[in-house]
Amino acid sequence: MAAKEKTAIQPTREENYPEWFQAVIRAADLAEHSPVRGCMVIKPWGYAIWENMQQILDKMFKETGHVNAYFPLFIPLSFLEKEAAHVEGFAKECAVVTHHRLEVGKEGKLIPAGPLEEPLIVRPTSETIIGAMFSKWVESYRDLPLLINQWCNVVRWEMRTRMFLRTTEFLWQEGHTAHATQKEAVEETMRMLGVYVNFVENYLALPVIQGEKTPSERFPGAVSTYCIEIMTQDRKALQGGTSHFLGQNFAKASEIQFRDADGNQQHAWTTSWGMTTRLIGALVMGHSDDDGLILPPRVASAHIVLLPVIHKEETKAEVLAYCHSLAGQLRHLSYHGRSLTVHVDEREMRGGDKTWSWIKKGIPLRIEVGPRDIAADKLMIARRDKAPRDTTTLTREEFLSQVTEILDEMQRTIYQRALTFRNAHLKKIDTKEEFYAYFTPKNAENPEIHGGFALSHWSGDPEVEEMLKRDLSVTIRCIPLEGEKEEGICPFTGKKSLQRVVYAKSY
Repeated sequence: MAAKEKTAIQPTREENYPEWFQAVIRAADLAEHSPVRGCMVIKPWGYAIWENMQQILDKMFKETGHVNAYFPLFIPLSFLEKEAAHVEGFAKECAVVTHHRLEVGKEGKLIPAGPLEEPLIVRPTSETIIGAMFSKWVESYRDLPLLINQWCNVVRWEMRTRMFLRTTEFLWQEGHTAHATQKEAVEETMRMLGVYVNFVENYLALPVIQGEKTPSERFPGAVSTYCIEIMTQDRKALQGGTSHFLGQNFAKASEIQFRDADGNQQHAWTTSWGMTTRLIGALVMGHSDDDGLILPPRVASAHIVLLPVIHKEETKAEVLAYCHSLAGQLRHLSYHGRSLTVHVDEREMRGGDKTWSWIKKGIPLRIEVGPRDIAADKLMIARRDKAPRDTTTLTREEFLSQVTEILDEMQRTIYQRALTFRNAHLKKIDTKEEFYAYFTPKNAENPEIHGGFALSHWSGDPEVEEMLKRDLSVTIRCIPLEGEKEEGICPFTGKKSLQRVVYAKSY
């Protein structure tokens, strides 16, 4: 039997998926744990991904009429108490500020002093504080719709954290809108879900299933919650974004009222929607391999690295001049709304180590440039979506004319690979026995790996959700919005079901 080829990331996905995920993040230099428990430091290579995501989404939001604003990090406790379901849903995750200064105690240690008249909640989400401001800004139907987005951080006190996927503090955007009619608010909810689908599939290259959450999985205080679900390579579901129709619940709690065209006082209809840095975790889990990170070109931290090959000091100036000249030409090219980002890696280190550092960071294109390449007018191009030693040779002019199409071909390949994987682990199941077997780990040494997503019928009984969560750690991820709506029988209750729903283990 042939010896197993050594990979850059150890352990591999099949050997230990959770450890592999952490190893990819370390090797790509995306982030690291901070001194504050449950929080992370997002390093430049990881933050560049977030910046690109922000720029793309922000443009999409503004094209749909939204504007950015900023609201306080601190929320008075009384604000959360106004919406009963909301406070119940977030109470266990809240970080609370109770004092406003520190004093030196008898033993020389700092102790909290100056109790606040009212405790402040560190923002877990902003419906209540934004609602308080909307109530001041809205007087007439002419003030509606009010379409606001906020880029910020939030805090949810997590007991078990994992970088990018679940941290005590994370970055996100949260949209909040108010409307004169229910119809307009529902349309807004679905419009923004569509924006998320477009972004995740066409920029992050991750196929999604869009659907509605069951009542038990609904956002606290919402009338309905819609989501996009992504499959990771251990076949679990990761919620990529949510859009909530809040009805008039928060408008009544915050007294967001307006005079309609007939002069009657009405409560507004509101929505909220958001996505977070957890999508960087989705990128890692959805695309990376056992050699490290793979980045879709449209959101990559950088597009191209030029690797000067210098064996003799007398060729150094010529090679570096060529690399910087080529980099300058490439930076003048536009790719999906931004200039190509190019690194010239002048670090003095072994060529192999340098190459592998970029493979692990997931940069889409690597090009080695030495005196022979310059003399022959040939560039040896390596794509991150192919094997490390799989290269293509083009002239300088050919590469300059084809580079954006090469990147888009990579984008399509990466998406198709993820779609093929998702579809291969998506199965219709009609019996309880097969369902339980499907979600039982196939390898006792790696319990993360199981069947995948199950499309099975559900009668609507919440007891089924409780049973499956208890027995298998499986939940209903969503009731799909697309596809056939075939009626059937729930395999757990024997009752009639209107359509299949998506069951999965999840992050």
